[in-house]
Formats: sequence, C-alpha cells, structure tokens
Amino acid sequence: MNKPVDVDVDHAAPVAAPDTALPENTSAAPPSAGPAYVVLGGISFSHFLNDTMQSLIPSVYPILKANYALDFGQIGMITLAFQFTASLLQPVVGHMTDKKAQPFSLAIGMGSTFLGLLLLSVAHSYAVILVAAAMIGLGSAVFHPESARIARLASGGRHGMAQSVFQVGGNAGTALGPVLAALIVVPFGQPSIAWFSSIAFVAILVLWRIGMWYKPQVAGKKRMVVSPHPHAPGRRRVMVALVVLVALLFSKQLYLSSLSSYYTFYLIGKFHVSTQTAQMFLFIFLAATAAGVFFGGPLGDRFGRRYVIWFSILGILPFTLALPYAGLYASAVLTVFIGFILASATPAIIVFAQELMPHRFGMISGVFFGFAFGIGGLGAAALGEVADHYGIDFVYQVCSFLPALGLLAVLLPKMPRHAH
Repeated sequence: MNKPVDVDVDHAAPVAAPDTALPENTSAAPPSAGPAYVVLGGISFSHFLNDTMQSLIPSVYPILKANYALDFGQIGMITLAFQFTASLLQPVVGHMTDKKAQPFSLAIGMGSTFLGLLLLSVAHSYAVILVAAAMIGLGSAVFHPESARIARLASGGRHGMAQSVFQVGGNAGTALGPVLAALIVVPFGQPSIAWFSSIAFVAILVLWRIGMWYKPQVAGKKRMVVSPHPHAPGRRRVMVALVVLVALLFSKQLYLSSLSSYYTFYLIGKFHVSTQTAQMFLFIFLAATAAGVFFGGPLGDRFGRRYVIWFSILGILPFTLALPYAGLYASAVLTVFIGFILASATPAIIVFAQELMPHRFGMISGVFFGFAFGIGGLGAAALGEVADHYGIDFVYQVCSFLPALGLLAVLLPKMPRHAH
C-alpha cells in the first residue's frame, strides 16, 4: 500500500511557488498515516447540518413570496443577501487563517447561523428577512475555508477523497432542506423555522469538539520553505489555470442557482403541481448532486482532475438543452443526470486550485467557496429579474447553454508526476 508508484500526470501533488513559506496550519498528516476518518466524518456531518439550515432559505421562498407579496426580483435579492455576504467574507477569513489557525472559529461562526434562523422565524418585514439571510451567510463564510483545511489535514494524503467526503455532507444537507421545509415549514408556517435552531446548536457542539482535535495539530508547527517541482507550471500558467477554474465554476454555479432557486416555481407554473410536490422534485435533483460530489473526488484521485472536470461540465450539455422541452417526469430524470454529473466537478475544481497554490490554501479555499456563493447570489438576483420580464421558461432556455463553457478546460495545465 505504501510503496512508491507512478501515477497519471493529473494526479497533482501540492506545488509551491519558489521559496514560498507554507503556513503552519496547511501541514497535513503523511499519507502513510492514513485518513482520520472520525474527523472527516465529524466535519462532513457539520457541513451537513450547516447546509441543511442554509437550504431552508430557498425552500421557504414560496411561503415568503405568498406572505409578503414578493416578486421574483425580491426573491433573488434574498438569495443575494445570503450568498453575497458569504462570498465577500470567505476569502478574508481564509487569508486570516492562513496566517494563524483559529480552531474554535467554526463553532463561533455557527452562532451567527443560530441567531439568523431565530430572526428569520420572527421576521415580519422584507428588510428583516434580508438581515436574517445575511447573518446565515456570515456563518457560512466562517465555516467553509477553515473546515476545508481541516478536511485536508485529516485526509492522510487522499485529498480528493477527503474533499468529496466534506462536500457530500453539505450537498446531502442541501438536499434534505426542501424535504424538511415540505414536512415542517409548509404545514406549520414561518415560525417553525425556529425549530431548526436546535440543529445549529448541535453543530456548535460538534465543531467545538473538532476544534479541540484541531488545536494540537497546528500548535507549535514551524513554517517551512518548499522548493518548487521542476516540472510545475509557471506563475503565468498558474494564473491562467485559476482564471479557467473560476470560469468553469461560474458556469456550474449559475446553472445550479437557476435550479435551486427557481425550479419549484418552474414546476408549479408549467405543470401546476403543489408546492410540496415541487419541493420533492427539488429534493430529487439535490440528492443527485450529493451523490455526484461523493464520487467526483475519488475519481479525480484515480484518473486525474482535468478529466473529471471535462466530463462533468461538458457532459451535462445534452441534458440541459433537453430540459426546457421535457415533461414533468422526464424533467425529474434529466435533473438527476444533470445534478449527478455536474456536481462531480466540485471537489475536482477546488482541489485542483488548492494544488496550484498550496501556500495560500485558506485564501484559495475562501475565494472558490466564496465565488461559488457569490455567483449563486448574483445569478439568482439576475435570473429573477429575467424571469419577471420574460418568464421562467426563458431562463432555462438561456441557462441550458452554460455548460458549453466547459470547453475552457483544455487550457488547464498538466500537473507534474509525483510518488505517493
């Protein structure tokens, strides 16, 4: 198991820039130590709880729209308030934790989500709803960069697998949100959102325990200088690759935003189904994305991340082009393929970016997680305005061409060979 073997050129080891100091908290256990599965399970479970609470926001959009007579543009602004807050602060949090690890920041940040849920449950005006959404976004901004670092630290060298385990928890939580909204929030109304604050309290306890494990892992570690691999891509190639990864993430997140924010309205308007039925269809799509994330990381470890990125973005193009013209049940089948294939790109894109600039691990994680949230928020707001003027059907016709941006993956560099 631990004998050195040659692997595909896309199996990248972390490559540092010349004479770059690696922060103390980017150090990882040696591959021979194996993954710390208990820690990976704990951080994935925390991600599950975090994203379950976050997914309540789009899941209760039909209720908020009816209670406060909101238009699609205002619905999009709620998504923007939540996701823009998360995206703006995540790179800042990542940059700060690159300099000094903050083992208990995750538990403290979850407190913002706790308060945001309580505020959302009692909000009686549109402005208060926006503030509550922003507070939940703040909790997300604190959670993602440092938790991604913990997942990598506990990976034992299997970075793609660890990123998948971490991501699948979040996607599973995102998928469960609409089901919980259908079973609890729809019949019991907006005040029942307060019940979910108990989930935030459980997450605070779990994250505090993980912080206790994390603290001695980074305490007293020395910063070290790592020489660049002789075949590593140059600085210009690295910058081009990061721009390409951002463009690919843009196409992926904008399309996902069109489904997560407006798919229920699309089904209700086109097929005249109930709100609960539409949320169940949304759950089917989100469950497929969770499954895709789970397989994307290990496949990237095994076959190379570039190939996974190519397949996951371009591979959904036939299905997205067909979706606006499909019937109700055919739409459900198509969204399963779309969600599964597209979501497999998430761990591959993030780990690829982390390996390009491992000396800026927290900042890169924050930028990419934050960019994902930001594009989701801005995209939801923009698509809401388009839907108000041209209809939901037109939105899905336009968005169906977004996966064609996957052709940019040809510009991604091959990473150097290394021995495990």
